[in-house]
Amino acid sequence: MDSNIEVEKAEEQLRQAMLASDVEALDKLLSPSLIFTNHLGQCLGKEADLSAHESGALTISKLEPSEQQIKLVGDDAAVVTVRVQLSGTYAGQPAGGDFRFTRVWAQLSNGHWQVVAAHAGIIA
Repeated sequence: MDSNIEVEKAEEQLRQAMLASDVEALDKLLSPSLIFTNHLGQCLGKEADLSAHESGALTISKLEPSEQQIKLVGDDAAVVTVRVQLSGTYAGQPAGGDFRFTRVWAQLSNGHWQVVAAHAGIIA
């Protein structure tokens, strides 16, 4: 299968998992060595990301992507940038806005793709 299509499908799986707070799906899509820099400049790992969903501290009710670009890097990596309209709650408070996410995906030896690094920024 075409790697662009595989990464596009993985991005959609990630979006659906985030909307549903599906920790099992997120666990498969996020690398154990994930480095995520959020919009506040905080560096988080996989466990912190999963915990926020599992505990209910983070709920996402809207996650509408646009302006997605996928750039393959060799045969087993890809960089994705996507603009997202996001709304939900964090720690019981309304949260959301217009964000841009950049994610680095790596293909495992079994053919599955995982996010190894990600960065989020708010679009002013």
